[in-house]
Amino acid sequence: MTGITTGRKRKPKASRLKVRSKLWLEVDGEPVFSKGRELLFDAIESEGAINRAAARMGIPYRRAWGYIRAMEERLGVTLVETRKGGAHGGGAVLTESALELLERFRRLEDGIDDLVDSRFEREFEGW
Repeated sequence: MTGITTGRKRKPKASRLKVRSKLWLEVDGEPVFSKGRELLFDAIESEGAINRAAARMGIPYRRAWGYIRAMEERLGVTLVETRKGGAHGGGAVLTESALELLERFRRLEDGIDDLVDSRFEREFEGW
């Protein structure tokens, strides 16, 4: 009976089927903010320095700075303020603009996740 089908369909296990979505913001077709930038902001906020944030994320310092400069350039606002090293050490902090961007992005992300989950449940009910 090899190669013969009975016409019965097996339903996939719902626990295996998942939906995922990826969200990012662009300006003139160029990426500005995404989950990765959100994680970079979180790391800067908790580490207090770009070099430590980059190390925590496993990316080169220059790449982290490149991301920050590109975001600032495309948005036209300062997102990270730095202070030079010395006796008290250097560091970096997120500006009010960065904190607002982070908050708005998270709200958008949560809303998109809710919409996608709801639509997925409707479209794949019974699967």
